[in-house]
Amino acid sequence: MNIFSPAEVAVNACTAGKNKGDLALFPMIILGILAGAYIGFGANLATVVGADGGSKFLFGAVFSVGLMMVVIGGAELFTGNNMFLTICALNGQTTWGKLLYNWVVVYFANFAGSLLLVFIIFSGMFWIGTNAEGNLALSAIGVKAVSIAQGKLTLTWSSAFCRAICCNWLVCMAVWLALTAKDTIGKIFAIFFPIMAFVTSGFEHSVANMYFIPMGITIVSKAPELAIAAGFDPTLFTYGNFIMNNLIPVTLGNIVGGGFFVAGLYYLAYLRPAKIAAARKDSGVGA
Repeated sequence: MNIFSPAEVAVNACTAGKNKGDLALFPMIILGILAGAYIGFGANLATVVGADGGSKFLFGAVFSVGLMMVVIGGAELFTGNNMFLTICALNGQTTWGKLLYNWVVVYFANFAGSLLLVFIIFSGMFWIGTNAEGNLALSAIGVKAVSIAQGKLTLTWSSAFCRAICCNWLVCMAVWLALTAKDTIGKIFAIFFPIMAFVTSGFEHSVANMYFIPMGITIVSKAPELAIAAGFDPTLFTYGNFIMNNLIPVTLGNIVGGGFFVAGLYYLAYLRPAKIAAARKDSGVGA
């Protein structure tokens, strides 16, 4: 067969988690920056498709390119590592200290990569256009970018947290399913459907929001009059609001989704029973 069994996937996830936990600081930062940029590319593509009249389904479908680049390109993504490092630590193959170290470094590296792409995409001036009278106005892409950010900035804490749990449950399942495949095409198909489902459903991804919301904040801060003319409230678009009312609850929800609902439950299903059976065999119990 050209796929791994669920039990083999659990072992492979643990091995990958151990390798991530042992990663040196410099490559961890570089791979984290790459992952932030990759997710940003998917977010930008989704914005463009959405601005051109695509459905939510199409919006979700194209976003998956970001995670495909992360998984197949071998980058470090915070939300994926919520699963990898947790299952590895639960299985005793890395330490909880290494888990926290990896999460913190990769999280901020992802943020740096996302902000780097925000600067590059913003500087491309895709967000500005002209209205029917020939005056400067937000383009369809600009309106969509600000609209996405505003929608995320107006979520309640509980809503953002619960949407984030569902999000990273699906994201980590996409990564988990990709581990079953032994070829690139199999990994692409494994990633596509869970990611399409989470984006189309309107769930919240912390690293994607590191692109979506700063892009909206940047556009509004540079052209507040155009944002007001397009019907947006500039007072919402602050980094304080972003961090306190979106990024924190979404990050916590992502940790629960990937760390408990995927890593924790699969550990209990596959790895813990295997450890218990091995311990009994070594001690001669049940022989």
